[in-house]
Amino acid sequence: MLKSELLLVLFGEFHLLYINTNICHKKRKKYIEMGLVAVSSRSAPRSSFACIMVTMMLLLAYMPCEAQLSSTFYDKMCPSALNTIRTSIRTAVSSERRMAASLIRLHFHDCFVQGCDASILLDEAASSTSERNARPNFNSARGFEIIEAAKSQVESICPGVVSCADILAVAARDASVAVGGPTWTVKLGRRDSTSASLSQAETDLPSFRDGLDRIIPLFRNKGLSERDMVALSGSHTIGQAQCVTFRDRIYNNASDIDAGFASTRKRRCPTNAPDGDANLAPLDLVTPNSFDNNYFKNLIQRNGLLESDQVLFSGGSTDSIVSEYSKSPATFKSDFASAMVKMGDIEPLTGSSGVIRKLCSAIN
Repeated sequence: MLKSELLLVLFGEFHLLYINTNICHKKRKKYIEMGLVAVSSRSAPRSSFACIMVTMMLLLAYMPCEAQLSSTFYDKMCPSALNTIRTSIRTAVSSERRMAASLIRLHFHDCFVQGCDASILLDEAASSTSERNARPNFNSARGFEIIEAAKSQVESICPGVVSCADILAVAARDASVAVGGPTWTVKLGRRDSTSASLSQAETDLPSFRDGLDRIIPLFRNKGLSERDMVALSGSHTIGQAQCVTFRDRIYNNASDIDAGFASTRKRRCPTNAPDGDANLAPLDLVTPNSFDNNYFKNLIQRNGLLESDQVLFSGGSTDSIVSEYSKSPATFKSDFASAMVKMGDIEPLTGSSGVIRKLCSAIN
């Protein structure tokens, strides 16, 4: 029970009224209409009943609602937070363009496991198994030190105020902008988890081998539509993948891959594992460091690097979306920005839930 909860006891034939300050106005109104908050006037004078009703209305009116995410959350508490994060991310991306893709992916992999709570940033500990060791993250998720550096800089000006979860959300936006991608308004006020979930990371994150029959439900379970999924997949217009993730695709001689493209990719990806497993190839061969719509054009030409990329244009339900994005970069970027906002809303910890970590990699 929260300290701010109130108990109002009305004697006589009046009922016990329990009011929780986390119930917003619409819910309070609904509960009153449903009779869950009730007052009996059978044996009470009209004046007493009126006074009680006025008291109830005043209490309900002045009780704060459950904390919500807001783009202005730090405006008074830490007005320099966003500029500090932006500068830190720009510096990191200017040093390594690939980092932009890594930071966007890190935010995505965070939000799909326990919600956007920075659980992916936690190191292995006695009380928690790190999500970094899950198969979709192991030796591939990166950018942890960039988020930690941004957190350190923010802590130096506003200690104990800005969460790692919010820094990760802002970093993804700033990384996109740094490579010519869209911007969006980041809602803030998330708090950090005190635990991670290796098991959920294993089950809730998509694999490079997944087909639409698995990818679409994974996104739908997080409140994201097919269109959101295709737009978010468009982040593969930047970044690189390891040979181990696309070896099977380029050597299987299937009809859904261009022979010339496969031949090019084989140059740095030997046939037999583990030779060259960690060798990198750009996800978008044409403009690997620019956030544009060439990724979708590549799919139409059967030049998707990963199996999970090419399935977006393989005679299935998402073909039309890929075609649309291939013709309209503005539509793609707009939808990508909207999908990132929706993804950032996945099960955040707010209010008194969670903590503000001092270090993103460790529980306080």
